[in-house]
Amino acid sequence: MTVQGMLERKDMQAELGLRVVDGHGIEGYASLFGKRDQGGDVVLKGAYAASLKRLAAGGRAVKMLWQHDPAQPIGIWDEVREDATGLWVKGRLLRDVEKGREAAALLAAGAIDGLSIGYRAVRAERDGKGQRLLQELELWEVSLVTFPMLPEARVAAKGDGPDADVWRSLAQVLTEAAQAISGR
Repeated sequence: MTVQGMLERKDMQAELGLRVVDGHGIEGYASLFGKRDQGGDVVLKGAYAASLKRLAAGGRAVKMLWQHDPAQPIGIWDEVREDATGLWVKGRLLRDVEKGREAAALLAAGAIDGLSIGYRAVRAERDGKGQRLLQELELWEVSLVTFPMLPEARVAAKGDGPDADVWRSLAQVLTEAAQAISGR
């Protein structure tokens, strides 16, 4: 089935982790192949290949936005490519842009941890399970977002190790205790 439609968004947290490097460099997976999201969509291997080729041939690039807002670019994706796992991105938040500085601070604090793609479905079909199999996508942008569509995936900050969840849980407990003590 060919789908001609409007720009769609596919929010997810990159299971293999978005890495924050030097406070403004970021890299990780914006999309994972074969994972069903909350909307029932599954991106298939190769879905981005034609779009990435067209962008490169035209001298254009995938945009980095804040929360899918086209009025709020926050950085530059220096590299966007498919591999066997999904859509891998590497870029940098722009420190000279207010939202770029805010995004860097929020990522470092763990307040946001999601990535989302903005795209138009070129080819898709439904399978017997009611899933929409996305075979070809026209990729427009990759955003940093608060609420992703693939909840079991996680974005990790540089230096996260196997104990990172323990430390995050402890930080949450301490934050809640401090708020309770202060009467908030």
